[in-house]
Amino acid sequence: MTRFAFTGLVLMVAMQRLFELRISNRHVRALRAQGAVEAAAAQMPVMAALHATWLAAMVAEVWILEPLFRPWLAVVSMAAFAGGQTLRLLAMHALGPRWTVRVMTLPEADPVVHGVYRHVRHPNYLGVAIEIASLPLVHGAVWTAAVFSVANACVLTARIRAEEAALNHDNAYAQHFGSRGRFLPAPRGPRVRP
Repeated sequence: MTRFAFTGLVLMVAMQRLFELRISNRHVRALRAQGAVEAAAAQMPVMAALHATWLAAMVAEVWILEPLFRPWLAVVSMAAFAGGQTLRLLAMHALGPRWTVRVMTLPEADPVVHGVYRHVRHPNYLGVAIEIASLPLVHGAVWTAAVFSVANACVLTARIRAEEAALNHDNAYAQHFGSRGRFLPAPRGPRVRP
């Protein structure tokens, strides 16, 4: 893959993020009209900066440091990136009009427990983590993949803590999700026949 093609791929991802932001803003307005409240609003600028600099950093690394393009790594990384995209799209589909990039809760509403949420608590964040690690590696931008994976882990730690606290306060989150793993399906015990 040439640097031009990789830059085009990153621009497509950036446009996708902007399109998703428009969807999120529309959902936020509708949710607020229904009485939804926002938690952890101060984290949004940090998340926006993280994603914007991630997109810019991988392009800069490819053009400035000129890492070697390895076809096998590109194929593996694109497959992982597609997996991350799939997880995020499944999460968006399951949440429907309740999907936002902000932490929004509808007091007294049951949390979404269908779709991919039957298996894990945070499929969207898992998808994002996979994307952040894999997309730069399509063209060998290992520094971007490493630095932003660590930065994303730090941001998500605070984000998930705030989100789960808000959901627990407004939506009986622990009651519905206590047995599910955050990022991996919880191991099921042996089935006992009645």
